[in-house]
Amino acid sequence: MAERRFLFLMGSARPGGNTEALARTAAEHLPEGAEQRWLHLDDLPLPPFRDVRHVDDGVYRAPVGNERVLLEATLDATDLVIASPLYWYSVSASTKLYLDYWSAWMRVPGVDFRRRMAGKTTWAISAVSDDDMAVAEPLVGTLRLCAQYFGGRWGGALLGFANRPGDMATDHDALTRAKTFFTARATG
Repeated sequence: MAERRFLFLMGSARPGGNTEALARTAAEHLPEGAEQRWLHLDDLPLPPFRDVRHVDDGVYRAPVGNERVLLEATLDATDLVIASPLYWYSVSASTKLYLDYWSAWMRVPGVDFRRRMAGKTTWAISAVSDDDMAVAEPLVGTLRLCAQYFGGRWGGALLGFANRPGDMATDHDALTRAKTFFTARATG
């Protein structure tokens, strides 16, 4: 089996929250030999995204600072785990901003972002504060379609119920599913 490198991108506004607890439970059961790296998007703030595709030559500058850290970590990973609580039926603001930067990275000379994203597997992990997990469909759809856009694989979504801090510890079904989450077969 080829070496797998999992990048866990934590998109919660609360460090150590329910989404992270679910992600850490799942990470305890990664395939043997898999590497893992954890980045909290709030620890690597990005400026507001500016769309310059239709300005002058539409080329973006080479990333620096936090943007460069996120770009390099993204490209180095074989598996992207987007761990974002469900905020207003979608990903968190920091997660959405990170995804917006993918538009820029496709247009940075020499990065070859689109080609290098092909073949990666994207996974979603989220805490949902509604009994009906179907309310997370916009979040799941966003991440699934992003993976497919680049010719990647969709690993799936691990959703758990949590409203208040620490609630994830009581969602035994989600914690059980977390143990086999990363052994599921990804789809193209």
